[in-house]
Amino acid sequence: MTDEGRSGTGAVLSVRDLTVGYRVQHQLRAVVHDISFEVQAGQVLALVGESGSGKTTTGHAILGLLPANGKVIGGRIRFRDQELTDLSPKGWRDLRGRAVSLIPQDPAVSLDPVRRVGGQVEDVLRLHTGLNAAGRRQRVLELFGQVGFTDVERRYRQYPYELSGGMRQRVLIAAAIAASPDLIIADEPTSGLDATVQKQVLDLIDDLRARSGTSVVLITHDLGVAADRSDLIGVMQAGRLVEVGPTRELIAAPKHPYTQRLLESVPSRLTLTREQAVQASAERDTVIEVRGLRKLYGDVAAVNGVSFEVRQGETFSIVGESGSGKSTTARILTGLTQATAGSASLLGTDITNLGRRAFRPLRRDVQIVYQNPYSSFDPRFGVFDVVEEPLRSFESSQLPWKRRAANEERVVAALESAALPADFIKRHPRELSGGQRQRVAIARALVLGPKVVVLDEPISALDVSVAAQILALLRQLQQERGLTYVFISHDLAVVRAISDRVAVMQQGSIVEQGPIEDVFNAPRHEYTVGLLNAIAGRNLLVGT
Repeated sequence: MTDEGRSGTGAVLSVRDLTVGYRVQHQLRAVVHDISFEVQAGQVLALVGESGSGKTTTGHAILGLLPANGKVIGGRIRFRDQELTDLSPKGWRDLRGRAVSLIPQDPAVSLDPVRRVGGQVEDVLRLHTGLNAAGRRQRVLELFGQVGFTDVERRYRQYPYELSGGMRQRVLIAAAIAASPDLIIADEPTSGLDATVQKQVLDLIDDLRARSGTSVVLITHDLGVAADRSDLIGVMQAGRLVEVGPTRELIAAPKHPYTQRLLESVPSRLTLTREQAVQASAERDTVIEVRGLRKLYGDVAAVNGVSFEVRQGETFSIVGESGSGKSTTARILTGLTQATAGSASLLGTDITNLGRRAFRPLRRDVQIVYQNPYSSFDPRFGVFDVVEEPLRSFESSQLPWKRRAANEERVVAALESAALPADFIKRHPRELSGGQRQRVAIARALVLGPKVVVLDEPISALDVSVAAQILALLRQLQQERGLTYVFISHDLAVVRAISDRVAVMQQGSIVEQGPIEDVFNAPRHEYTVGLLNAIAGRNLLVGT
């Protein structure tokens, strides 16, 4: 804890020596150890750290929302002058929602799917205000206006499934601020949102804080968001608060080795060596050529007149927000969807009208790595079977026991190329971390020796340091094997770190494309400018 934090008076939130544990198999195991911090009125404290660091457990302990097997083992939590660690259920019902509130991570889970959203926000007012039915309804309409909705009467009557992810998150923010709380715990409030929607949500929280003086504990794994939106940063590792201090000071001069490693892993600070220059790649063979590509679903054009080329050995990224058409384009390139019009050529073969059976011979040369590797694995398969699957599909007519012996060397080589040890063939994907699973997915994509790899949001679900390792691995494999990558992402900071050229998609069309430095340093289209302005982490450049 900094001297500034210790000397603060009138803290809205004071956490001292907090230790939290979970009971597993009749044994209480501490997962958060002796953490201390303070948040003053109107301040934003960002708790950052990787998955499993204890930041969400800390937030839930503050709000009295630990699961049934969770328990505060030691320390104290004070809100204003009130001790929270021994608060009764009735005390929590009175406090939570009125004076302290939560903005949860996943609105799809947090909102009741069979109730209109207006009524769900009214629940807070029913519990914590004396407003009558008409007053509650009017207050919800005002809140919906505050969180940026237009046509608030219509939004009031809608169900969650009728709203986008960003809109649902705005409903949760409206519920969190309905009773004008003094403290908001925001648990990954923009996780999974597009960059521009993320910026809108964070701007909204900033605006509400500025107008009402509300204090915020912002729980996030995104150091860019923490750097841009907080006054203080607390860095958590393995359940301990390893460093805490004013945001600009911590970013400019991190003291703890773990903080230093995290900051070095942020995409805006990554420098991935590009041994082949864009000028050199211009002289290479064209391996993908797309002209006037269209894909209709009914009357809706998911892809509308898209044209681009990708040359051997380069990384061509397609960026855009959800619904822009980038993943549909990837599905056409990998033979999972047929185009409605236009043409697409892959490694000299016209794939425009190829069905899945006709496309199959090309799958040796073009492979795909998905965002969530675990969902793409057969749940019955161990790691060996997952990586061997393409070999079974394309090369094996042997009996199973002979096939395994014949393929083991190639599976091990693929795993080792993805920086995994040979003994992983004996493990099951459920035993692995997210980064290890993604490496298994990369090994599976490489085992046949493809020429083109399509990567569809391959690191969006990974912690920042793991993502940095995967990006470095992909670049190394490209340099060693001359691989061509089509990289699909909504994260422009990541795209800048790995790409040679980029295409920006909006509503099914490419609005701008070119060498990465040209597009990022001198964008011509207003949509590209908006995307670039929404990138979190500009403050991470302080001191570098």
